[in-house]
Amino acid sequence: MAQIFPSGWTHTAVTGAAQREIETLEMLRENLPDAYCVYHGVHWTRLRSGFSIFGEADFVVVSPAGRVMVIEQKSGFLEETADGLVKAYSNKRKAVGAQIQRTVSSLYGRLSAVFGADGFRIEELLYCPDYTIRNPSIAGVNPARIVDASRRASLAAVIERALPADEPPLPCAGKLHAFFSNELSLTPDVGAMVGESAKLTTRISEGLATWARNIEFQPFRLRVIGTAGSGKTQLAIRVMQDAVAAGRHTLYVCFNRPLADHLRAIAPEGAAVMSYHQLCATSLKALGTDVDFSEPGAFSRLEAAFATCEVPAHLKYDVLIVDEGQDFQQEWVIALERLLAPDARWWWLEDPMQNLYLRAPVTLPGWVEVRASANYRTPRDILKVIELLAGGTLNAEAASPFADSGVEGFSYAADTAEHATGEAISAALAAGFRPADIAVLTLQGRERSALAALERIGEYRLRSFTGRYDNEGLPVYRVGDLLFDSVYRFKGQCAPCVVLTEIDFETMDDGILRRLFVGATRATMKLMLVMSERAAREVTARL
Repeated sequence: MAQIFPSGWTHTAVTGAAQREIETLEMLRENLPDAYCVYHGVHWTRLRSGFSIFGEADFVVVSPAGRVMVIEQKSGFLEETADGLVKAYSNKRKAVGAQIQRTVSSLYGRLSAVFGADGFRIEELLYCPDYTIRNPSIAGVNPARIVDASRRASLAAVIERALPADEPPLPCAGKLHAFFSNELSLTPDVGAMVGESAKLTTRISEGLATWARNIEFQPFRLRVIGTAGSGKTQLAIRVMQDAVAAGRHTLYVCFNRPLADHLRAIAPEGAAVMSYHQLCATSLKALGTDVDFSEPGAFSRLEAAFATCEVPAHLKYDVLIVDEGQDFQQEWVIALERLLAPDARWWWLEDPMQNLYLRAPVTLPGWVEVRASANYRTPRDILKVIELLAGGTLNAEAASPFADSGVEGFSYAADTAEHATGEAISAALAAGFRPADIAVLTLQGRERSALAALERIGEYRLRSFTGRYDNEGLPVYRVGDLLFDSVYRFKGQCAPCVVLTEIDFETMDDGILRRLFVGATRATMKLMLVMSERAAREVTARL
């Protein structure tokens, strides 16, 4: 079985021509011997006379002896013209032979600069899995090196004949992998994968949102205990969509204000979405009572006033969804129950592992409970790291299709993690993530964080909570390019790349483990850990 670089291609959701290339990769992996390497999506650039010359190959195969073959795949219909074989695209037509020669020439020049003109051997092959070429002599490629639809099953055999495994090793043989990996920046296109990752994860985690909504009993009181990434947010959205479509008065309530803001942006129009304290303030304001959020103890007084206020009929709901239930207090359950209309449906979503405030779980007598332990969102290697840190007691099933994200660590010796965090951000940007794809999360909480007061880290401006609220109780944020927040406030949300910083502890206890779990499981593709030296020693000892 051939080795394929870069990895991760089996987990990418693609269609059209890209899907045909994935099928080819699968064929090459299964039919070429172990000693052969296949590189896909290879891109390189070289400068000549002030111009950038770009070459592109669909696949590059390297034999055990170091002989290189460039494979150009042309899926779909081709045209055989007097000028040669032509591929028609949406707005232009390209000569296949000329395109292959440009690709080979570009790679030849790059290899020559590294290994010398006599230090390597390069071959070419045209693969047309959907088209049978009637006149190979006009294709612009050696007919012996054309594999069309009529010879598709012999692709691997043709490659092996052209790249014999038993020939003497070439001078470049031991260095080609480093060349393709480093010189050609052989990495997946992160920008493209971010969207594909989100779509694929959403699709495979739809199960909870499907079967939980088919449960029926009276009165409807359903407690869903689901791990991070199990699909609780999708379930909440689908429940809201069902309720709004049925004309039911619907309310979604969570603990964190940032999560409420996020859900409000994607919830169906007609559903009320707010944090618990927003609900308290909104309800009291509708009754003519205002709360001054600038005074100490404002939120405690707000909770007490809401728990005893009258609830008019227009503030009662047919469907109530509580999210982040592990952060709610028992008194809030009683206060919320007063908002239920007759025959109302009440959903309670929670994850005990994300109980960062270490509150006692609420009791919900008579409720039906269901559990969802599969995490579809977090790459399996990230979840494995947390599992090892937890000593194998995490009780979360790794169900993400992504397995090789590569957790990276950065450490700092001084009192502040600012410099190391800047290095992690730079590494994330260098890997292809955009600033909008990155969330920098402190493990310490905003009040204890040395970074929370910063407007920038290095050259990167931070979009962060100032700690102030306006007259309406809305949080005030700094303007910046990169989101900076705490694991407490970012709970319930996710980002393609998470830089988890200010990880500092002497001994890992339950509280530290919970915060690491919450921070790590926010990442859908990449995790960077910025740790103090003492924390890094503890983490390393457990892995």
